[in-house]
Amino acid sequence: MPVELLRLDLRLRRRMLVGTALGAGLYLGLIVAMYPAFRGDRSIDAMVAANPAAAAAFGVTGSLTSSSGWLSGNMYANIGPLLALLLTIGYGAAAIAGQGSDGTLAVMATLPFSRARIVMQKALALGLVAALVPLASLAACLLGPLFELRPHWGALLGSTVALALLAFDLGGVAMLVGALTGNRGVATGSASALAAAAYLLSSLAPVIPALHTVGWLSPFLWAVGDDQLTHGPSLLQLSALVGLGAAVVVATVPAFRRLDIP
Repeated sequence: MPVELLRLDLRLRRRMLVGTALGAGLYLGLIVAMYPAFRGDRSIDAMVAANPAAAAAFGVTGSLTSSSGWLSGNMYANIGPLLALLLTIGYGAAAIAGQGSDGTLAVMATLPFSRARIVMQKALALGLVAALVPLASLAACLLGPLFELRPHWGALLGSTVALALLAFDLGGVAMLVGALTGNRGVATGSASALAAAAYLLSSLAPVIPALHTVGWLSPFLWAVGDDQLTHGPSLLQLSALVGLGAAVVVATVPAFRRLDIP
């Protein structure tokens, strides 16, 4: 399948994409290099145990001195999703609603592509955008053995896939809302609000009894909030993330067909 629109969208955002991916890799590289200085500091774990609710708000629910806990508490449970979602929600909101307002979408509509094909190319571009931060983070983690940090590599690889799927799903929500409303601000705000609610639900469910029964609804829990760096995401969790992403893309097609392009 020709991918002209995919290449165009990535070219328009290449500086932000490359800069954010490099920033994520450099940040996690620094976190990896700092691990030996904190590896034996049990006071950190004691502080987390003494303030579980406050720690959970930052995605920290276990030991910070283990390899997996260090990576989770400093990247995968908080900063990693934030950076990945910064890219995918931004792209999802711009892919249809943003390009509709700046006139780019009107030009695309004159090309011999069906609207379903345009959505599919934008979904492929979104998938590539979603993979940038997780792959940059994984690359930085490969330096771990040089700094006494040895995560569960299979679980880390699974968590990398799960983080990319999470970013794709919420970026897809922004694209869907953009197709429904034609408004980039509404698309960005809606997806960001959903992401924030899902993050808080996943983070606080383990320590707030009232949230225990609904915590499983959060895609953050499926991807990074269930100690995935220790045991890896389950097949059910990965399937849920894939299913959500597929549903959002499928729903975007009829929404985009009904959108009046100025």
